[in-house]
Amino acid sequence: MTRMYFQPIKTWAMSEFALAYSLREMASDGARGVEGIVLWLGRRADGRADVVQLVALRGSGVIKQPDFLRVEPWLLNEVADLSLHLGLILIGQIHTHGMGYSTDLSTVDRVGGIGVPYYLSVVAPDYALRKGTGIIDCGVHVFEPETGFRRLDSQEVQQRFEIRPGTRPPLVVLGEE
Repeated sequence: MTRMYFQPIKTWAMSEFALAYSLREMASDGARGVEGIVLWLGRRADGRADVVQLVALRGSGVIKQPDFLRVEPWLLNEVADLSLHLGLILIGQIHTHGMGYSTDLSTVDRVGGIGVPYYLSVVAPDYALRKGTGIIDCGVHVFEPETGFRRLDSQEVQQRFEIRPGTRPPLVVLGEE
């Protein structure tokens, strides 16, 4: 018998500012011609995941290149410590791909990414430099326990994402400058 520790997520919710702040943070990397990343912390309950905290990763613990991004284990430990301190969990991430690249997950994203049931991995286009980018413009992928990452089609993104007006989630920067 397979024990299911995570309930399937039917809805991901975040304020409009969570996406906008994430894109703005990653655009600073994109302006230098490298990929960027922001982690999303929050709460999961009753088939719903709410993003309430943003985590930017900087310094030597995150390797950012034009077509490659890697987070060192010690920096992920800092994320875990922060999550525990705040009483939150890692719900997902958004990272960028460069100009002309797909918003699909790369082989490295699939193999080296976080493989937790119902973890969200969003890929923003054009190094997050394109004005007006919304969640529908991104590649939205969810890790499903039996099959791995699956890209949601645009209709499913519209149905399963709740982007609402609201407060600005705090942004914490981890890693040395």
